[in-house]
Amino acid sequence: MHRGAPAMSISHPILAAQAAALVISAIALTTSASAQSTPNRLLEPTALDRTVDAAVVQAVDFLAGEQRPSGGWYLELYQGEATSTTSLALMAMLASGHVPGEEPYAANFRRGIQYLIQRQQPSGLIVDKTGHGPLYCHGISTLFLAEVIGMAEPDQADRVRDALEKSVRALLEAQVVPKQDRHVGGWRYSLNSNDSDLSVTAWQLLALRAARNAGCDVPAEAIDRAVDYVRRCVPRVGVAGFSYQPGGGSSPTMTAAGITALQVCGATDAPELPGATRLLAGRLPRHRDRYCYYSAHYTSVALHQQGGDVWNDSADDLFQELLSQQGRNGAFMARNSSEKEIGQVYATALGVLALTVDYGYLPIYQNTDPHPR
Repeated sequence: MHRGAPAMSISHPILAAQAAALVISAIALTTSASAQSTPNRLLEPTALDRTVDAAVVQAVDFLAGEQRPSGGWYLELYQGEATSTTSLALMAMLASGHVPGEEPYAANFRRGIQYLIQRQQPSGLIVDKTGHGPLYCHGISTLFLAEVIGMAEPDQADRVRDALEKSVRALLEAQVVPKQDRHVGGWRYSLNSNDSDLSVTAWQLLALRAARNAGCDVPAEAIDRAVDYVRRCVPRVGVAGFSYQPGGGSSPTMTAAGITALQVCGATDAPELPGATRLLAGRLPRHRDRYCYYSAHYTSVALHQQGGDVWNDSADDLFQELLSQQGRNGAFMARNSSEKEIGQVYATALGVLALTVDYGYLPIYQNTDPHPR
């Protein structure tokens, strides 16, 4: 899938028209070495390439139509708008080749970014509600702001930078809340949680790495502590994969998140990766799996970053499974009970992020330099 040629060879005209501005902004946020290492698309798109492109266009159009008057996107779990779904929808637009200030989604970006900025609390937390799992919302929103900072319209750029710096400080403070040794370096549901889990930690780690790429003050030690926590989530010596928390059993979903976290932070030579990658490639997400779209997003990124045969042998299967779940309206259907309650916006945004990993437009997934500092 989409292997071996310039990223500008996108087969759909809307995506191609938007690509240049986004590529320029992305390069400004990444090193030349990482940009050169980003896999690109085929000069001659395959039939599946064209199907993916068309599906992405339809899905993004669906997402744009689901934006609420507030500027946010609905999360069924919350029965209201949420900063998490808002950020995922906006990242899906970025990942598919659209940028703030450019049509057809300029207004969506503008209102969505404003919505996120207005939801930031005095603590720095970017969240609508402080119920279960606010750090999910915060981490995803921080990641989006870090990705869009180099592309924001001039009159929003300073406010995005200010919000991003406040959100980063909140994460850094939450990381050093006193915890038992096995939980040190990670995050869980709230800013004052005294334990950690890999699911929440992966989002925060991606957010901090993206913020560091964007020029925010993120100490290397904070990244290192988080990487150490991720590595402690390997069940035990000789057992492949990653677990939800240290001491637990591995799962494909957490394995995908763990691989992605280590890769993005430059730990590409970690001894845990080969066995974890083999496990993941042998157990690709299926639509009735728990958290299928969550897993598909991380699986796509993890295997694409690994590249080579592991990606070439997995991409078509993964993409076709996702495409089989797209409805006539462009939305991706959540078939499993764990994601039905979260909703179609969540499923569709993650589906787009999984399908567009080849496009190479999100800066965070371009950085594969060993031990970036």
